[in-house]
Amino acid sequence: MYPAVSQTSRTLRRRRTVDCAGWGPIMTEQASDSDPAARTILPAAQYIRMSTEHQQYSTENQSKAIAQYAQQRGYEITTTYADGGKSGLTFEGRQSLRQLIQDVQEGRTPFKNVLVYDISRWGRFQDADESAYYEFICKRAGIDVHYCAEQFENDGSTQATIFKSVKRAMAGEYSRKLSGDVFLGQCNLIERGFRQGGTAGFGLRRMLIDQSGQPKGVLKRGEHKSLQTDRVILIPGPDEEVGLVRHIYEMFIKEGKVESEIAGHLNARNIKSESGRAWTRATVKEVLTNEKYIGNNVYNHISFKLKKKRVVNPPEMWIRSDGAFKAIVEPAWFFTAQGIIQERNRRFSNEEMIELLKGLVAKHTDVSAHLIDDTHGLPSSASYRSRFGSLFQAYQLAGYEPDRDFSYVQINRRIRQLYPNVMDDAVGRLKAVGASVAAPGAVGHLVVNGEYTAAIVISRCRQTLAGGSRWAVHFSGQHLPDITILVRMDPVNEQPCDFYLLPLHGIRVPSLRLADRNAAYVDAYRCETLDGFAQLALRAKIERRS
Repeated sequence: MYPAVSQTSRTLRRRRTVDCAGWGPIMTEQASDSDPAARTILPAAQYIRMSTEHQQYSTENQSKAIAQYAQQRGYEITTTYADGGKSGLTFEGRQSLRQLIQDVQEGRTPFKNVLVYDISRWGRFQDADESAYYEFICKRAGIDVHYCAEQFENDGSTQATIFKSVKRAMAGEYSRKLSGDVFLGQCNLIERGFRQGGTAGFGLRRMLIDQSGQPKGVLKRGEHKSLQTDRVILIPGPDEEVGLVRHIYEMFIKEGKVESEIAGHLNARNIKSESGRAWTRATVKEVLTNEKYIGNNVYNHISFKLKKKRVVNPPEMWIRSDGAFKAIVEPAWFFTAQGIIQERNRRFSNEEMIELLKGLVAKHTDVSAHLIDDTHGLPSSASYRSRFGSLFQAYQLAGYEPDRDFSYVQINRRIRQLYPNVMDDAVGRLKAVGASVAAPGAVGHLVVNGEYTAAIVISRCRQTLAGGSRWAVHFSGQHLPDITILVRMDPVNEQPCDFYLLPLHGIRVPSLRLADRNAAYVDAYRCETLDGFAQLALRAKIERRS
């Protein structure tokens, strides 16, 4: 990439790299030449994306091809935007591409060219115009996008425009065809009696078999097959669990107990569910309604193809193989239970559901989700949430005003949905700077470089009567990490606004309450982005003088 010059004529210059988290640049050192010939080299950015297809499209191979293209045309890669393990179907979730577009729109680009391996790495958008739109944003800002592995130059000519349109359509069509082929393959395996993902269920176990159908061993929770030719089937679990499954059906059919009562009975006997947690109405209902307990293999209840909206499919679209596994419940018991559930949970109209809730409100001064679930003949609290958006909305329609402010429920739901994204961003940022990251352990801590632990805590913003903002965080007395990453939400609790990197030695109180401005010894740990956290994982090279 550089002209041949003596080592002594080299100086250090800054290289700007944006990792897959996309929240800001990370500065690393790179040698460049002070030779006058090097001044004609044009700075450029590269965008690389790796999905889960083939090694051909690894980020390393993309970078090599782009580097060769850059060397031949006189470009110098000064900025890297990398999305690792990201699908090209949508713009959402591709933090580095989002960062690239944001940098372009805000004029924070010390380059006038963006190099991409090929059009499919830019994206496999199902709407070809979307792919063109993001390229147009760059072009409007005076930045050219080059596709290094394509057989045409992206020079704005009519020929290039036609080629790009065809290639964009082909990239989207590839994903559609791949999705269809995968779905057909999964359907074929289902019809042959093989299990396709998911846990076994209480009273069942996953048995791994080879391509000839010979058993290889029972898979434990969290274990997966390692060979492409291996398959998974369901088998009965321990006799004690099988007996408990049958006992659940007896309590439901013969004793007339509802799911919450059965859950209470099992919990009173200190019996844990498949996940090792206490039983709930939902986990009991899973046992009563899943056809795997009578040996049927059923697939395609819900569709989520090409990153589109989840769709609940009608029974006629389900893919099934009856009698694929050994049943542990009599079919007569199972279908009797289904009849009871269908009669009890017949399709209520919105008006009927609200009238039933009004009747409950008239009898009780304090209404809760637990009370709704325990009331016979009433739809579950989950049904009210699904139908009306939230339980609080249903309360309002029924004329019930809880004493407590339930706005925090929706905020907490958003925070729970945000947490995996923040965790993924932190892990991606660490890996981008060369750090090793171990998966969260039992207490949810990341182990970085095998040397220290870190944990993420998200704090919602609360408004004071005077109009100020406050954030609170409580620290557990046990298992504190070496670094606590406190994520402060913005005033409307939609997105993170900043981060505090709190070291273990600095946590001397069980809780911390932050304001917009805090003491200097507290705000010293504040960062606008997670760049500071990633920088902690960088290793310094120590050169030995001869």
